[in-house]
Formats: sequence, C-alpha cells, structure tokens
Amino acid sequence: MNASREEIAHAIDSAYRTESRRVFATLVRLLGDFDLAEEALQEAFAAAVRQWPDAGVPENPRRWLVSAGRFKAIDAVRRRSLGAGANPEVAARLQRLERANASRSEQEIEDDALRLIFTCCHPAIDPKVRVPLTLREVCGMTTDEIARAFLVSTATMAQRIVRGKTKIRASGIPFVVPSVAELPERLAAVLSVIYLVFNEGYSASHGDQATRPDLSGEAIRLAELVLGLLPEPEVMGLLALMLLHESRLPARVSAGGDIVLLEEQDRSRWDRALVRRGRSLVEQALATRRFGVYTVQAAISAVHSEAATAADTDWAQIVSLYDVLLRADPSPVVELNRAVALAMRDGPDCGVEAIDGLLSRGELHDYHLAHAARADLCRRAGRIAEALASYRRALELTEQAAERRFLRRRIAQLSGQ
Repeated sequence: MNASREEIAHAIDSAYRTESRRVFATLVRLLGDFDLAEEALQEAFAAAVRQWPDAGVPENPRRWLVSAGRFKAIDAVRRRSLGAGANPEVAARLQRLERANASRSEQEIEDDALRLIFTCCHPAIDPKVRVPLTLREVCGMTTDEIARAFLVSTATMAQRIVRGKTKIRASGIPFVVPSVAELPERLAAVLSVIYLVFNEGYSASHGDQATRPDLSGEAIRLAELVLGLLPEPEVMGLLALMLLHESRLPARVSAGGDIVLLEEQDRSRWDRALVRRGRSLVEQALATRRFGVYTVQAAISAVHSEAATAADTDWAQIVSLYDVLLRADPSPVVELNRAVALAMRDGPDCGVEAIDGLLSRGELHDYHLAHAARADLCRRAGRIAEALASYRRALELTEQAAERRFLRRRIAQLSGQ
C-alpha cells in the first residue's frame, strides 16, 4: 500500500528530527566545510520534500539524504567553478570533493557524529569555543539557545562559533577520531559535550516537550563509542550517570506531557536493565580509585536507584557524596543540589537556609531551578507566602513549557490554601 501524503510528510519531519545532525556530520566529513555541509543538508531535505511523495520513503532515509546532499554540494561547487571562470582554487576544490566522495565508504557514516565532536574539541581550538561549537554543529542547538546557556549575548556567541569554524578550516584540522595517544587530551571536552547533549535531552531547555529522547539516546550512543575507544573510569562514570538517569525516563513525564518529580515517580516503570548496567559501571569505575566527578554523580544516582520508594532513600549517603563532589568540583549548582539533599536529611528549613546563602552571593540569582528548589522547601516547611514568591520568581525565569505548567500548578495549589 502506498503511503499517503500525510504519512510522507510525517516521515520527512521525523527524519529531520532524528537524522539531520547525523547527516550533517557525515556531510562535514565528506565536504570538509561546515557552511557547504549546512547548505547541502537543507538541499537534501528540500529534495526529499519534492521526491518522496512520488517515489516513496527510501529504505534507509539517512543514506539517501547523505547521498542527495553530497551530489547537491558537488553541483553547487561546479556551478561556482563555472561562474568563477578558470579560478584554479575552486576547480581544485571540486576535484578534491569528487575524489574524496568516490573513495569513501558510506559504512563510515555511523561514527561521523563522534568524529565531528573530536574535531570541534581539537586542542588548537580555543577552549571557550569548543563546547558551543559542538552544541551548534553536532546537536543543532541555535546560537541563541547556546548563548543563554553560557550567559553571554547572541552576538558574542555567534562570533565564537564562527571563529571555531574558521580555525578548523584554516588549520586543516582533520575530521577523524584521534589516535589512542591523542585521545586523553581531548577527553574532558568531549565528555563535557556529550553530557550537555544528554542534559538537553533529559530535561529540554526550551519547547513544549519536557524531554527529548532523541538527544539523550544519541548522547548515550556516543558515550558507548568513546568507552570502546578509551575504557577510562570517567567514561564509565559518565555512561553510568546517563544510563541511571535515562532509566527514569518512562516515569518522568505524565501521559499529558507534564513533569513528574523524582519523589512522585512510579518506580516500577523505571528501566531496570539500564539501572543494572549503570550500577555495574559505577562499581567498575569506583574500583579503579581513579574516578572523577561524573562517577561521583553516578554514585548519587545509584543510591536513588537502590531505594524502592522515595521514603527509603539514603539521604545521609547522598549528602556525603555531595560533600565529595563539592571538594572535587566546587560550583554553585553542586552546592544547590547538596542543599536539597541536606533538607531531605535534616529538614526543609535547613535547606532553605543553605539556598538563601547561595542566592545572597548572586551567582544563582537568575537560575530558575534555585528558586524552584527554595519554593519547594518552603512549601514543605509550611512557609506558604515565601513558597509562592519563589515559585513566581522561578516562573519568570524559565521558558520551558512543561516547567511553566508545573510551576503554575504549584502556584494554583498553594494559592487555594
């Protein structure tokens, strides 16, 4: 049976959501140019819109899009070559593209996102640029979204990203996974990027959906690839952390798309296979005694996974682990998380006091989760007026639709008391 126009349109939309950044990564490798690859990606999807309704959805949409984009790019460079007359630089570029495309196997496509991450995290690129460049080019986040995440202007972030792409082109940085000898110096940046991708999938920063499983799943896949290349404790720790969080995904969002807090989740819906693998990796990483912050965070998640109910959680152990994490990675966000754990161990007033201390320093003044956490602890302590004020402040600071619905529900509930 032939697919309907609506089914074809849905298939194209689905391919764009799930495949566009992988197609882009492959096109960057094949074409050696970010801007040309972006242009080719758009042309490939435009071709899909024109051709798939009549020809049908190809068996392997990603390979079809890569092939279409590749030939569109070659055509574009050929046209520019004709328009530039006998410009030797353009002609040479066309020859390089055609040679490279003829010699490279499409079997390499699966690892292209990983290649692109390592390229963006090359030591020759300014450390301030590596993560934003990767989030833009590998994950497809907009420059504005990245700028908000790094608390800088959109113009400043755009300049950083352009600078990174220029550096790759000017220095001839190869689109390859580095050798084993070169891996360690790039590992920290790569793990940081993978974790940021996962976080955007696990708790989306924008849009109507609370989660983006396509991103969290891609981050886990990339971490598995890195672990295969370099089975270091921190790679195990990061993968464990993501698996343990991902195990909760079926229970994190209600049927209506609303956020379900950890303490209210139906733990029977957690993916126990992911929990087992995550805990096994945590144990392996801890046994090496060479672990770092990802492993400690994974150990905290493992404690949560051991509790049959929220009331059974070993908060004393979690506070102790946050003490370790705070010494290894002192940051206001770690302090905030520790304050919440402290409240669960010693009572909400204790947590409110700790969060007030953090807010008074100014570092988390515009961080909506700090105000949401304070609101929740005030609610638990019966300090309703303070809770309402903090929930309203959190609502002012977040643009994520599911979070805004959650905060409005809390405000409505407390306003009726």
